[in-house]
Amino acid sequence: MAEKPLLVAKIRNGTIIDHIPAGRALSILKLMGITGKEGFTVALVMNVESRKLGRKDIIKVEGLELKPEDTDKIALLAPMATINVVKEYAVVEKRKAVPPRIVEGFLKCKNPSCITNQRNEPVRPRFRTASYDPLKLVCDYCGLALTFEDIARQLESRT
Repeated sequence: MAEKPLLVAKIRNGTIIDHIPAGRALSILKLMGITGKEGFTVALVMNVESRKLGRKDIIKVEGLELKPEDTDKIALLAPMATINVVKEYAVVEKRKAVPPRIVEGFLKCKNPSCITNQRNEPVRPRFRTASYDPLKLVCDYCGLALTFEDIARQLESRT
């Protein structure tokens, strides 16, 4: 079988996020705070063929190395993603984006009566991962579950 040509050139130093479910790349860029004004060279490929996913998105960011908390957030939107760290055109580290066991501070509980939603309570929302496939997070305070759809809706609605 002949090798397909690259759609996007290789990067010298930076991060490649592969195996993103089709249509989620823009949400991931938004989640990472990448607007295009930071000076990074960003390549975005959407809806390409994938043996594993059927269709997938890919993000390449020249000059950016992700922090662990960035990988955790990406894993909530793209639990099958692969993070590749590139140095001098070679992948030097490859890791799976796995949702963290505990998610604290950046998602909201859907329960309006939860203590984390009370104005005068200094309690940060905290969730435990109850299931990875399908992804389900449970509030530590009231026990309400967030489904993958709830999580994606919250993360994708951020500006």
